[in-house]
Amino acid sequence: MKANEIFANMPEESAASVFQYLRDEERAVYAAALSGLATNRKLRPVFVQKKPVAQQIAWMVKNVKLKASKEVAENVLQLWLIKGNTDMLTTFLDGMGIEHDGEGAAEDIPDELDAKKLKSTVDQMLKDYDGEKVKIYLHTFQMQRPEGWQAITDLIESTPALQWGEAAEAPAEEKKEAPKKKAPAKKAAAEKEDTADDAAEADADAAE
Repeated sequence: MKANEIFANMPEESAASVFQYLRDEERAVYAAALSGLATNRKLRPVFVQKKPVAQQIAWMVKNVKLKASKEVAENVLQLWLIKGNTDMLTTFLDGMGIEHDGEGAAEDIPDELDAKKLKSTVDQMLKDYDGEKVKIYLHTFQMQRPEGWQAITDLIESTPALQWGEAAEAPAEEKKEAPKKKAPAKKAAAEKEDTADDAAEADADAAE
């Protein structure tokens, strides 16, 4: 899962809280993210900066989900985790026996992770920390390797608390395949709406 896909899967309020934290505590990171997202949409950053804060964040949440925003999204997630959730990160790394800098960053991560140690560590994290943050962290951690770690993949697939959407609501064997016939039309409509929004924003930006 790419960083923009993580944002697309997490609840809107969780995504908004990420940007709210950065605006409150890490203004430089927030400004860089806003600028990067605006540039991706061919807009001047000042066009977004003029919006009220709540609208700025809503705009950023919407646009960080796009494929073109994956690099900005990855940077945002990593810095939010390191700056705002240090204790949770060090708890995971300590539990896994991985050396780190004391702030949640580790350079030498083994190619294989002990599945039993991983499960016990994550189970404890789910008790001690906000479950949504634990979920986001594990999915973000997976991005440190192109193929991720199989132990983490297996744990996510077997733990509803680490999944989003329908996967977190019912075991796999109980789920029914969702109808797909109308999906292309829905996707096309969404893309058309985004394109219209882009054009409107670009026109408004140019007018200024």
